[in-house]
Amino acid sequence: MPGSKEKDFRRFTMPLPEQISMPQSIQTGGEYIEHPFGKGDLTSDGVQFSALYTTAGDDYEAVETVTIEPLSLGKIVEFEFGLTCSIQSSSTAEDVLFKSQVRNKDGTWVDLHSAVTYAADASALKEYTYSGRFLPTGNFNSVPFDIRLVIKSSGAGGETAKGKTKNSSYIRLISRT
Repeated sequence: MPGSKEKDFRRFTMPLPEQISMPQSIQTGGEYIEHPFGKGDLTSDGVQFSALYTTAGDDYEAVETVTIEPLSLGKIVEFEFGLTCSIQSSSTAEDVLFKSQVRNKDGTWVDLHSAVTYAADASALKEYTYSGRFLPTGNFNSVPFDIRLVIKSSGAGGETAKGKTKNSSYIRLISRT
């Protein structure tokens, strides 16, 4: 009604979800999110870590290894990671190196990022987060898959590296059928 003080709200209504046309790739895709690390007893602040792992030698050793086994997703288009850990050296003499790795179940390990050096500092654990998207590659392109954090002392001086994974770490998979 022209001149009416009542507003016509019909032009401001949104279409119902079933009235919206979605691109085919979104309709037939899937998403899977998991927080695989640092599970254990509940805490008052919600922050959980895996047990503190101490290396026994000078080669890379796994702090925690987890197998991700989502239900059928179709073809994996993209992986997304947000991985947090805490690292410490047993002395002020040797650095600690760490990296996150993935592989197709029981396959060959692929580095998600290059080795990171934490300068020797026995006084405290230092927290690191590495995140981003990762496209499928030859040795990492399917589910199920394994993921791990590995650490080592930088020298052969007998020092140890310590590390643990945090429960806020996540893995997100995008798939297409």
